[in-house]
Formats: sequence, C-alpha cells, structure tokens
Amino acid sequence: MPTIQNIKVAVDAVVFGYTSKEGLSVLLIKRNIKPFKNSWALPGGLVGDDELLEDAIQRELKEETGVNINYLEQLYSFGKPGRDPRNRVISITYYGLVKPDAFVLRANTDAGDVAWFNIKKMPPLAFDHNEILAVAHERLKNKMRYQPVGFELLEEKFPFSELEKLYMSVLDRPIDRRNFKKKVTGYGFLEETSEKQPMNGAGRPGNLFRFNEYKYFQLQKEGINFEI
Repeated sequence: MPTIQNIKVAVDAVVFGYTSKEGLSVLLIKRNIKPFKNSWALPGGLVGDDELLEDAIQRELKEETGVNINYLEQLYSFGKPGRDPRNRVISITYYGLVKPDAFVLRANTDAGDVAWFNIKKMPPLAFDHNEILAVAHERLKNKMRYQPVGFELLEEKFPFSELEKLYMSVLDRPIDRRNFKKKVTGYGFLEETSEKQPMNGAGRPGNLFRFNEYKYFQLQKEGINFEI
C-alpha cells in the first residue's frame, strides 16, 4: 500500500540572549496570524521548496525580528502529529547565544511584535514551543560544561566575577567559585591584565581579565570538558 504523505517542513530558532544585568533571556515574536494569534512564539516559518534549511532560518529571523545571526546550531527535529492544527508540520530547530544589545529588534511579516523575555518570566508559548525551549535550554547547559562560552557575550576586559555570573545564569545553579577559577584559568584562554576593575563599594578592586582569542577558539573547536 503506498504511503500517503502531505508533510510541510518548517524551521524555528531559540535565540538566547545574555547580559550581566538581565541574565539569560529568549527572543520571542507575537504572532499576528491564526492559529495562536496574539500569542508569543519562537521565530520561524516554512522552508521554501528550493531553500536550504540554514538560509530559511536566517531569512525568518531577519523578517520577523530584524536579527541577523552568523551562526546557529541545529538542535532537534520536532514532528509530533497535531503540533500544528493546520496540517502536519515537521520543524527543524536551531539555537544560539548572543548579546541582545548588538541588535535592533524590528517585527515584520507574521510577527506583530518582538521582544526579549527573561527565561524565568516566560509567557505561555504557541504550538509546542515550550517543549522546544526546554530542550534548547538543556542543550545549552550541557554545551557549557564542555566548551568555553563567553567571548561574544562579555566586554573586551572584565572582572572574573562576570564570567562566573554568566555560567551561573545559564546553568541556573551556583558553582564552586574557587574550583571554577582554578579550572578555567588553567586552560590558558584567559589572560589577567594589570588593569583594575572600577571601584564599587568597599574592598580592594581586582584585576580585569580578557580572552586569548586564538586559544579560546582552539579549545572551543576541540571541545573541552569543564566538569563544572
């Protein structure tokens, strides 16, 4: 008996943002079409017949949010029947971690609005996007345990406490600060400068750090296990 197939392919993006002040956030759009009109959702849409998946997700992000991200990592395929009430849709999902203030948000096409939401204060999401977000967050946390993260998110020179704050924010748990510093500095991709961090209350200001860009990307490419 021949297989009956009428499946559409979509792409969706989980774009995580990080700032020292706000912590970890997620980029969402407000849908202006049915189904789930006026609900918040992940940016994304259908793939064209002659379009690469990578081109499709970049196009959807640009159209719906105004954001242009050079690299997104493929996450997972979501294809449960009924996930879209209109028809059978398989979504190839992507995720990435960026600095929100590097972009000017602009909603267009299927999006009536676009905004960053703190991951601990998320609104209800359309379709199965809560599930997609949960999988993406877990993947990001796992990745941070074996790859250095931070070069694109922190200032050129920063106090070590900012790197600690980044990891605690994304992992959503405390870390052993002494062991963390010993382990991270031992890899050689952090350089301590002679510059001091600005005075902020009592206590002696500590030195600022910066990334050794070559060593950082070398270790990131190789994949190292922080075991945080």
